[in-house]
Amino acid sequence: MAEFILSAFADEGGETASEQIAVLRENGITHIEPRGVNGVNISDFTADMAKELKKQLDGGGIGVSAIGSPFGKIGIHEDFKPHFEKFKQCVENACILGTKNIRIFSFFIDKNEKYEDCRSECFERLDAMSSYALKNGVMCCHENEKGIWGDTDDRCLDILKSFKGKIRGVFDPANFIQCGVQVLPAFEKLSGFTEYLHIKDALFSDGAVVPPGKGDGNIKELLKRCGEEKDGSVFLTLEPHLISFVGLEKLEQKGGIADKLKNVYTYKTNKEAFSAAAGALKEILKEIQ
Repeated sequence: MAEFILSAFADEGGETASEQIAVLRENGITHIEPRGVNGVNISDFTADMAKELKKQLDGGGIGVSAIGSPFGKIGIHEDFKPHFEKFKQCVENACILGTKNIRIFSFFIDKNEKYEDCRSECFERLDAMSSYALKNGVMCCHENEKGIWGDTDDRCLDILKSFKGKIRGVFDPANFIQCGVQVLPAFEKLSGFTEYLHIKDALFSDGAVVPPGKGDGNIKELLKRCGEEKDGSVFLTLEPHLISFVGLEKLEQKGGIADKLKNVYTYKTNKEAFSAAAGALKEILKEIQ
């Protein structure tokens, strides 16, 4: 049986490091997947900034589950060299922050192109990133995301099988829903390659993001199966996406999840939305444990 450890994208609950630590502690979440802190994306952090963040997190009793980087979220034909140079610094920052995991993506594909025609270029870039990270003691963890090469369960499986031992998976149920992929069959297909899960739910009808357990992600059954199939510790990274927050528009393409935030669930503040998502997740965990 797996032991679930809660982490979160705390930039959805507050902008500054101190605000993020506070919202995590208030909701009983022990870890963070840093993405945006003090208005700066984690990909733009220097080593000194990472050291200062580490000091603050340690002081607040918060660990780092993974680096929530945006690497691989550029077009397949965009210049990879400067992107890769920034990635190298982020790998160093992962080591400073005390995590072995860095989230990556597999490059946006133009709508007029065939995925199979882009496979070679995509895999060359993934190999460069994963090889460099592994040499430095860090594992690249690929997240399924709408519009990238690895957006469906089958293409994710292709990546994870081809890079077995070099790339692990981040399973995001809401992102699969927005790609028209059924969540539970996808999990069964990818479970053996999955390092951790993002907890985000959505509706097939319009792609709208909703609190965990309120959508079509079958979150309760997903976590039940994950708990039964895996051994040891498994991070669950809460990613509410229930209200706009600082930096969201920079993370998404037009037509992406940022355009799907309008739904029947409304919140006055980011902190309120974050706590609502955390509470929903904890209720699910109570029911299955």
